[in-house]
Parts: sequence; structure tokens; C-alpha cells
Amino acid sequence: MFKVDKSWQGIINKALNNLDDSYLGFLQKDESYFPSKKNFLNAFKTLPLNKTKYILFGQDPYPRQKSAIGYAFIDGDVKSLWDEKNGLSKEVNKATSLRNFMKMLLVCEGKLDVKDTSKNAILEVDTTSYINSILHLKDNFEENGILLLNTALIFASKEESKKHVKMWKPFVHSLLKQIKDENIKLILFGSLAKEIEKLPVSGEFEKFYCEHPYNVSFISNKSVQKLFGQMKLLDKC
Repeated sequence: MFKVDKSWQGIINKALNNLDDSYLGFLQKDESYFPSKKNFLNAFKTLPLNKTKYILFGQDPYPRQKSAIGYAFIDGDVKSLWDEKNGLSKEVNKATSLRNFMKMLLVCEGKLDVKDTSKNAILEVDTTSYINSILHLKDNFEENGILLLNTALIFASKEESKKHVKMWKPFVHSLLKQIKDENIKLILFGSLAKEIEKLPVSGEFEKFYCEHPYNVSFISNKSVQKLFGQMKLLDKC
């Protein structure tokens, strides 16, 4: 029922079988959560295992159905990245994490001074050579070998977020155990993602930790800039 790229299929099947039986039944039958059962494994459909260099772990999906499309950090409700009057588009500005990530990338590009990432400063940036689609940004992540995964793959309600993170732990542990020899590094955003450190298999991986992009300090984090700046995530392919 849960189809992914053939390079991941056996791994994902085994990982899903590690979920609690009642929870797996909930995933198969329930329609109250999002991304839907057709979409919550999307990250494994578009980036093959042999091209995966990193797994970026976020926390859980956006708490909006149109925004949560099965990729950590990629907001499906974003129509464009830029706006002639506001610098960043209205949708990007509404998604705090994405807004801060975009500002960090512009700092890396030398287009913004970290001391001034205001709307007026962004309006001065010539963005004609940059991508203007959230899905293009997703593609650029994948071109750099980054698989965009949340620690909980679905969202039902804010009150249940921690519960879903807990329920997905056996899946994440099985996934990592199966790929521990693939030379894949982990990028961990935020406090919930750091829970991965508690998994027994975690020690098999090289890991990059940072605050969640929701925090404004993410923009000026030198380690973050070093990791993502070299990837040229804003460039048109």
C-alpha cells in the first residue's frame, strides 16, 4: 500500500513493520491526519538511496493541510518565494522557519548583511537569477543529496505532536539501522530532532546539530552557513 522508490521499498516496508500494529492500522485506515497516506512517504519517492548523502530531520509536518506535502521544511502552500513589494513572498513570511532559512541563504550568497535582514534589505536584492518555486527548492535539496524527513511523518493536532513523534521512533530506528553502512550523515533541526541521539543506532552516524530554523539565531549561525552555503540552494539548475 505504501509505495516508494524501489531502492527504498524493502527498507521502508521493514521500517513500517516496526510500528505498533494499532498505529499502523491507524495509518492505513484513518483520513484525519496529513500529509495523507499517499503523501507522507514522499521523501522516499523522489530521492533514491544511492543519491542520498544526508537525512535532514525536522520535527513534524506543518500544521496546515495545504502546507504539509510529505517533505520536511517544504511548505506546499508557498506559491512563490519572492515578492516585488515585500522581498520574500507573503507565504514565505508566514512560514517562520522557511523565512529564516531563506534569509540565511541570502547571507551566504553575500546579498544580505546578517545585521540587517529586513524587508527593505531584501527588496534591494536582485533575485532574477534565483529559483522562485518551493518545489524547485525541494529539488535543489535533493540535488545535494538531502532527504527531507520529519521525526513524525504525520500531523493530527498540536496536542498529539509528541505522541506521533514517539510512535514513529521504531520506524526511524529501523530505517537508520538498515542504512548505517551507506555513509549518510544526519542533519538534526530542533529539540525533537535531537531525540534521535537517544536511539541506539545513532552512534553509527556523523551528525550535524543546530537550532530549529524557527529561531532567528539560525540566520547568523556560522556552522549552518558553512553547511548550506556551499550547496547553492537558490541557484537555478
